[in-house]
Amino acid sequence: MSKFQMLYNNVFTTPSTIFKLIEINQLIFKVMLVISCLGLITEQGYAQEKILAFGDSLTAGYGLDPGEGFTDELERVINTLGSSVTVINAGVSGDTSSGGLSRLEWVLDSFKNIDLVILALGANDALRGIQPKITAQNIDQMAKILKKRNIPTVIAGMLAPPNLGKVYGTKFNNIYPSTSKKYGMVLYPFLLDGVAGIIELNQTDRIHPNKKGVSIISKKMAPVIIKVLSR
Repeated sequence: MSKFQMLYNNVFTTPSTIFKLIEINQLIFKVMLVISCLGLITEQGYAQEKILAFGDSLTAGYGLDPGEGFTDELERVINTLGSSVTVINAGVSGDTSSGGLSRLEWVLDSFKNIDLVILALGANDALRGIQPKITAQNIDQMAKILKKRNIPTVIAGMLAPPNLGKVYGTKFNNIYPSTSKKYGMVLYPFLLDGVAGIIELNQTDRIHPNKKGVSIISKKMAPVIIKVLSR
């Protein structure tokens, strides 16, 4: 086993205590999301293009201080590059693809004129060993909903931990490119590209990126988002 594989296993083998903490915080994140949605709806409108980042704790900014999460940093990077966007945090810690599917439509209905969605779910499915067939069905249904609403979408892929085996890994890893091809959506192959398995870029749980890790993810993804928005 390579050094990277060993580190990657450490990143994605989640202690049960962390899952318990995530599950306790999940309801809090959902309540915060609803409050955020209501607050944004009452504003006098957006001067910027609106990006909805729809995902789990990696999107929500788990373990980071306010203003340090993925959506905040991605917004800063994109705007620094000359665009004018608002990135909405629709991440729920601990969410699986099933949870995402159950809330996608009401989240979309909470906002007007979403210009782009970043669909970033599935990491917790792999962590929990959920059958790839189920994850594939859920990702497919979410992509179908977004396609039907004519919302440009970037599918942010995940990779299965190597310790789950080649068969599981092949089936899981193929979900994202297959779905993006089926619906004509842009694929960002691996959300944690350049960060997964690198200890100094992750929090002490070795699962969630720290501030430096988030910065790298945002800088890598920003050009892709800008290109999609410019179409």
